[in-house]
Amino acid sequence: MTLLDLTIVTIAIPDMVEHLDASLDQILWITNAYTLALAALMITSGRLGDLIGKKHLFTGGVALFTLASLACGLSGDPAALVAFRAVQGLGAALLLPQTLSMIVDVFPAGKRGAALGVWGVVAGLSGAAGPTVGGLLVSDLGWRWIFFVNVPVGVVAVLGALLLFPRPARTVRHRFDVPGVMLSSAALFLLSLGLIEGRKYDWNGWIRTSLVASVVIGGVFLLQQRGRQDDEPLVPFSLFRDRNFALMNVLGVAISFGVVGLFLPITVYLQSVLGYSAVKAGVVLLPLSIGTFVMAGPATVLAARIGGRWILMTGFLLFAGGLAWVMGAAGVGGSWTGLVAPLFLMGAGAGCTFAPMAGEVMRSVPPRLTGAASGVSNALRQVGSVLAGAVVGAVLQGRLASSLKDQAARRAGSVPRAYRGGFVHGFDTAGRHLEVAGNPSGRTVPATAPPGVAQRIQDAAAAVFRHGFVDAMRPTLLVAVLVMAAGALSCLFVRTFDGASANPHGLPLSEEEIAAAEAAGEPPRGSAGGPPEMTRR
Repeated sequence: MTLLDLTIVTIAIPDMVEHLDASLDQILWITNAYTLALAALMITSGRLGDLIGKKHLFTGGVALFTLASLACGLSGDPAALVAFRAVQGLGAALLLPQTLSMIVDVFPAGKRGAALGVWGVVAGLSGAAGPTVGGLLVSDLGWRWIFFVNVPVGVVAVLGALLLFPRPARTVRHRFDVPGVMLSSAALFLLSLGLIEGRKYDWNGWIRTSLVASVVIGGVFLLQQRGRQDDEPLVPFSLFRDRNFALMNVLGVAISFGVVGLFLPITVYLQSVLGYSAVKAGVVLLPLSIGTFVMAGPATVLAARIGGRWILMTGFLLFAGGLAWVMGAAGVGGSWTGLVAPLFLMGAGAGCTFAPMAGEVMRSVPPRLTGAASGVSNALRQVGSVLAGAVVGAVLQGRLASSLKDQAARRAGSVPRAYRGGFVHGFDTAGRHLEVAGNPSGRTVPATAPPGVAQRIQDAAAAVFRHGFVDAMRPTLLVAVLVMAAGALSCLFVRTFDGASANPHGLPLSEEEIAAAEAAGEPPRGSAGGPPEMTRR
């Protein structure tokens, strides 16, 4: 539910534009309000799970997410939808970190890798399936049902959690870092605000102030955390002593960037340039989900046998190659058939990344830090989604504004002379407003134009938008390609291991963990007296 809602909204963008009269800025906030709340509060909720119990936080998070989904579906204007999307993100932030940390807590070491692999497969499929599921819902029932569909699932999840989850067992009392929460949330909010709104306000003084403030507050947060490392910090720096934990978080940011960077331009392209319905656009994107499903299982097995490094690198290269292929295949006269192979390739790449990343990122985390580690890992991945939405949106807006003006000037000759000036002027600011995607002639056809003239202007305006959007789409996709290529290079530094271990890198265990291991008759993993269970390779 939480990961599906990161991408399911993109397929409904044209329908929302039409029924809510929303601009591109508002559409971006409908997408980013969710990811912003998710990223800003994920670290906090990971620590809260340790404090008040993961079962309680998961159940409360699902309930809040479900109620917010209902409110989103009932929203009557863009502002209300943005507000409820933020609340929905809060619910997702409360529940998501508990899933990964509970798997580590509940499953024994011999089964933990398979369980984390399943988590990773579901994560990959959820993100990839968003546009397909959304397309079916939007075409048959309307955009509101991309939110209503969460309600019955949420009810079942709450009941299942209450009846089936083990009772919370808390052996260590944690303190809550309120200053850290405030600093990290403020830094993330100001960063996203500046990036999302920058183009709209031409990167003026207050936008630059917002970006600088985010950097300053982020630096203060790191200093504050450094001073609390012996006093229950929000982000334990000891987690990053393990190279793989740090690298998996970098790769998580990169893959989130690639997924979000694809979906925003491709869904508008399919519906507004090629003229496909929402359901047809969703079906066209189905190879992405199929590729993820086909590769996720084999990737998990291979990662366990030969290590995650080469599997992850293969995944990033496949995803980057598929994006580059889409750049070449996209065109005004293009067809869905030219997108099947590259989309499947990207899906296969995603299948090679999500499951191995989930296993590697939690492999070395000692039990007392599972909540914090899950919160940090999921938060950084959502930061990637926020940055992707902001950066991709800014690039798309900037390129679209420029390309629409160029195309309008180039095609003004097909418009009667008396209307050419207004035709070109109508596209001067159209790049800032996505309503041109749903009705490219609405801003350029004068109400007093005779029917024959109006049709000529309308045809010319439609051609301007189609060619202008394709011209803007290619450099936008290139940004995601470069990020994925950087992720592939980062895989070279991933360490591989023989065997399986809960704490191979030797982070110091707490007294409670050592006592629990001794009570079970086992030497504590990662302690000085324990046998070597893993060899670095």
